[in-house]
Amino acid sequence: MKPSKHILPVIVLSQFCCTSLWFAGNGVMRDLVATFGLSESAVGHLTSAVQFGFILGTLVFAMLSIADRFSPSKVFFGCAVLGALFNLGVVWDGNGLASILSFRFLTGFFLAGIYPVGMKIAADYYEKGLGKSLGYLVGALVVGTAFPHLLKEMTHTLPWNTVLVSTSGLAVLGGSLMIALVPNGPYRKRSQQLQLSAFVQVFQNRNFRSAAFGYFGHMWELYTFWAFVPIMLQIYALAHPNTHFPIPLLSFVIIAVGGLACVLGGYLSQVAGTKRVASIALLLSGVCCLISPLLFMQGSTTLFIAFLLFWGMVVIADSPLFSTLVAQNASAEIKGTALTIVNCIGFAITIVSIQLVNEVRIWTGSNMVYMVLSIGPILGLIALASKKRG
Repeated sequence: MKPSKHILPVIVLSQFCCTSLWFAGNGVMRDLVATFGLSESAVGHLTSAVQFGFILGTLVFAMLSIADRFSPSKVFFGCAVLGALFNLGVVWDGNGLASILSFRFLTGFFLAGIYPVGMKIAADYYEKGLGKSLGYLVGALVVGTAFPHLLKEMTHTLPWNTVLVSTSGLAVLGGSLMIALVPNGPYRKRSQQLQLSAFVQVFQNRNFRSAAFGYFGHMWELYTFWAFVPIMLQIYALAHPNTHFPIPLLSFVIIAVGGLACVLGGYLSQVAGTKRVASIALLLSGVCCLISPLLFMQGSTTLFIAFLLFWGMVVIADSPLFSTLVAQNASAEIKGTALTIVNCIGFAITIVSIQLVNEVRIWTGSNMVYMVLSIGPILGLIALASKKRG
């Protein structure tokens, strides 16, 4: 049965609205530092708090098979509302580092009912052409993640908390659209009971395992790159005194352009194969990691921004393709759980990567630190090489 034409646009719009919560703290990071007296390392800690919350959330959701036992749209809506409330908590005047970290952690926890559940909803509707559908869906995640930076640029004359209020409002809107307009999909198979063994069971499939390991390598690089895009721009501007550019706006563009890459990758996968396109994107992003120190040293602002734009595309283009491979190699009854498990482990990896780069950057002050991100693509390519052509 062919889904109604409105289904995919609504899922995509809802995903965009709700995932704007993810980097809402990063979009106003300098304001948070100034307002609450935070340290220079706060950017890493606040980003990791969201990631850690997401990890715990996905772990709980996976162990309880939430997305497979209950209506995914209802789960999505509930988590959107709760995520919005905790995101709004950051504007409280009495905040300190501990309370801000707590609010960001809880926001991340409920994002576990948004991102992987959104992919589960798409998989319940689009058995054929899933790669293309997830390309749009992950593209929405990318633009949603980048959106707080654009909001900051647009509202620079308004109080900084406008960004947090706006993203919370968007999340409630996204959740409401999902529950009102997207019922359970035709390919959904409800799990009737807890399947705690599913956490281990899915990795017994060799094709699933290699796709998941490729995704883990991709995640080592992705969120650390996104978290440090504003820092990279700031460092380049300080090293080249004649350079002046709007960091929030450029941060948005560099991250958001990845949304276009996700959609393009989804279409290319239908022609060249999912595995091949994912491998090429992973290879190119690994190369960007390795050559990044050279770009900080050269004096052309245009070349530096063009490089970051290219990196912003290839760093995410493979994400919906890995999710497609994961979904295709999991049984229908535990598809939502399988996607959630892989997200859980992948985001756990991002905490290690973000904290490592953050601490080494502060300790050494060297731009060579971004070469460490190449470890992920290298290991991911090795994992993909062990999978049959897809």
